[in-house]
Amino acid sequence: MVYDRTCAGRWGLPGLTASWRVGSVLYRALGRLDDWRGVASWPEALDWLLARSVERRIAEIQYWGHGTWGRVLVDREVLDVQALAPRHPWRARLDALRERLVPGGEALWWFRTCETFGTARGHAFARAWTRFFGCRAAGHTYVIGPWQSGLHSLAPGEEPSWPVEEGLRPGESARARTARMSGPREPNTITCLHGQVPPGF
Repeated sequence: MVYDRTCAGRWGLPGLTASWRVGSVLYRALGRLDDWRGVASWPEALDWLLARSVERRIAEIQYWGHGTWGRVLVDREVLDVQALAPRHPWRARLDALRERLVPGGEALWWFRTCETFGTARGHAFARAWTRFFGCRAAGHTYVIGPWQSGLHSLAPGEEPSWPVEEGLRPGESARARTARMSGPREPNTITCLHGQVPPGF
């Protein structure tokens, strides 16, 4: 698992990095993680994943941090479909990491970030990511916190089955850049204590 270590608190209050760090310790104690790392950039994250997988293939990667429709962020650094382009500076790392995943489409990328699979941009990201890596990916369409709603996964070659408007506030478009908060009555909701993508999500 990788998390964003740059989300420090303000005015004496802890930031989200503190929550992600505590969560990683808890998940490790529960046997849900082999290892974790706080990072300040995507190259740092990818380099750590590559170093960590030299002798053992990766079955699952979770990223805990910020996101928006079709994007995943470390600090303000964006990871999106552009990173899969042949001339992108991170492409060689992504190519190498693809070879470190458990083969046969059995691996999973789980973006535990706000909104990443929401709107048409999120659909495009999910589609491109799964086809590039040849494995399943999961992400959310809502703003997430203790409740994490709009969790969906996609396998290579599949098309997103969730509505493009899921997670948007009523009457608003993706350009408004406002998503709904997660809650127990919203679709496909888990909590931050869930360690697996439920069947059918």
